Amino acid sequence: MTSAQALPLFPLPAAPPDEQAFDFIHVETIAARSSVHDWTIRAHRHRNLFQILVVERGGGEMTFETATTPFAAPTAILIPPNVAHGFRFLPQVTDGWVVSFTEEIAGALGDRSGEALRRLDALAADPLVPLASLDEMRRLSGLCAELHAEHFLAREGDWLAARALLALFAIEVARLAAGRARSATLMLGPADATVAALRRLVEDNFRRERQISFYAGMLAMTPDRLNEHVKRATGVTVGHLIRQRVVTEAKRELVFGNSPVHEIAHGLAFDPSHFARFFRRQTGTTPQAFRDGRGG
Repeated sequence: MTSAQALPLFPLPAAPPDEQAFDFIHVETIAARSSVHDWTIRAHRHRNLFQILVVERGGGEMTFETATTPFAAPTAILIPPNVAHGFRFLPQVTDGWVVSFTEEIAGALGDRSGEALRRLDALAADPLVPLASLDEMRRLSGLCAELHAEHFLAREGDWLAARALLALFAIEVARLAAGRARSATLMLGPADATVAALRRLVEDNFRRERQISFYAGMLAMTPDRLNEHVKRATGVTVGHLIRQRVVTEAKRELVFGNSPVHEIAHGLAFDPSHFARFFRRQTGTTPQAFRDGRGG
């Protein structure tokens, strides 16, 4: 089984047919989608969509990559593009909002307005953002309701209004998420364009390209300069980012797929013995043991 089969890419109803489409916003209630799927959304990913859930009532369990985490209202949940995620909601109880938008819309909003959207990608490393008060929830829910109205009422200036509301929504969520983060000051710093470009390149090429020189060349930098820049911006090396992306994909395929370990190794451009050594070095366990424990 290929990784695409093991972990499907899900489009949205009303989403553009091109998964790389520019400037797309979609708003719906949690119940609208989950109630027709027995309140369970199986693990999947979106290639070019960022999602933010605002859980007003109920709760459930979330799969985020290979971890399973319970959540309860009131909370916000951040799902970046290409991250494996799924939900099991408390049936007939859970509701709130799901806001989906393409990454490129951050650029369309301009440097200052779009910055909050770009920060969310880093803040989403910790996807659950518990809301400390009903006022926080009402603020986010109110913006979602206004976005929903602009989307469906088709009033004059609706697209401009939707962009403005999305910017406000992203700023509110980014503030709340950064406030909950241990490193709030760091997380509120401007997004680094070089690191963002590198991450996109790694996402597109990690299966075959593991050399820093490849990515440095694509970014018109020397390997040393790229490594220094990334380490200064993130605290880790380019090699670490590449290895972590490979490990993430391996974990996904071990947990969500049923391909034999040797096929997963070949799909990631390893011979099986090298893959086993690489995986153990990065995780402390073997691929088979990780699969048997369903991700631990």
